[in-house]
Amino acid sequence: MFDFIQAVLDGILFGTIYSLIGIGFTLVFGVMHKINMAYAAASIGAAYIGLVSASAMKAASAWVVFGCSLVAGGVLGFLVYLICFHLIPLRNENATLMSTVGMLLLADELISHATTGAPQNYPATLEDVMFRFGEMSMRGDLVVVFGVSVVCTAALLLLLYRTRLGLATRAVAQQPIAAQLCGMRVAQVNTLTFVITGVLGGIAGALICSAVGSLSILLTGPLTVKGLIVTVIGGLGSVPGAIVAGLLVGGLENVFQHFRGVTERDMYVMLLLFAFLIFRPGGIFAKGQGRD
Repeated sequence: MFDFIQAVLDGILFGTIYSLIGIGFTLVFGVMHKINMAYAAASIGAAYIGLVSASAMKAASAWVVFGCSLVAGGVLGFLVYLICFHLIPLRNENATLMSTVGMLLLADELISHATTGAPQNYPATLEDVMFRFGEMSMRGDLVVVFGVSVVCTAALLLLLYRTRLGLATRAVAQQPIAAQLCGMRVAQVNTLTFVITGVLGGIAGALICSAVGSLSILLTGPLTVKGLIVTVIGGLGSVPGAIVAGLLVGGLENVFQHFRGVTERDMYVMLLLFAFLIFRPGGIFAKGQGRD
């Protein structure tokens, strides 16, 4: 029982990263009703730029790397919007989807060439620190991951529900034409949405690299898949759903890994997705079909 509780606890701490990635996918889908397949790759790219920038400034602190990754994520988010959405007719859904897939492959290739395909050491926070509560223990770096993720999520929720930008974002997500008639600039809202999600992605990329201890091109594929799984399980367009689904996937994933091994872990996560698609296709927080 202690092993089970410990596995769930570690998984929930790490699952906050999945929540951040899921929120990034969810916000873009909620506002533009489109999937940004390049999101996770851009997040790892931002983490790499943050690492290079911190090295250039001769600052090896993990917090400096996080700050640089945050800025880089916002810039990359804007570039993805500009190239894959703004310059392509939005009415052509297949074109925008395939452009983000192309951006995903491009980002993978750029990171692979920049790192020569070799994993890069990434600075960790509270390395080798353990917090013990009786027979239970928590890794210090996972506690930092959890804390930073909670702060970022709280800041995003305040932005969405307590600011004019958040009001405009929710209005554009529900009725873009009505929002435009009310004087809201849809293109500006879309741009800021990509910048905000890019910032979250940069933080998430830096957190996962710090928790793993290295930056590798092999992280982009699993992060993309887990982000999409969290988005679907939480309910397309639901930010609270993405938060809960990220914690759920993180906790169950770690339990599967503890009892069945790392080779079977992802298989059970995919079975979890199929179960939701069959029994609750709308996700945990499925949106009602009626008017608000």
